[in-house]
Amino acid sequence: MTNPRFDPVIHAPKRLELCALLVLLEEAEFQLLREEMDISDSVLSKHIRQLVEAGHVKVRKSNFDGRRRTWARLTRSGRKAFDAHVSELQRLASMSRHHEDQQ
Repeated sequence: MTNPRFDPVIHAPKRLELCALLVLLEEAEFQLLREEMDISDSVLSKHIRQLVEAGHVKVRKSNFDGRRRTWARLTRSGRKAFDAHVSELQRLASMSRHHEDQQ
């Protein structure tokens, strides 16, 4: 049996959802992420900060329409970690289906 390739930082449900959104986009503005995930600014900030500290997400700030905006994107290593995490979830789900089929 192989060692799981779970990433403990990505594994939390909201961070997993955040990574899933970011993997689809080159970059996403904070407000869009907050609305898509239906969470508060403070909760989203906390999750982004944890992903930044792990090296999975890069944040960029810029001025737009007179407002300071925050943009987030997955780093190359973040994409690899997310892909490995999803692959492990799929592997486990496959094992479960295989076990059910044998019963």
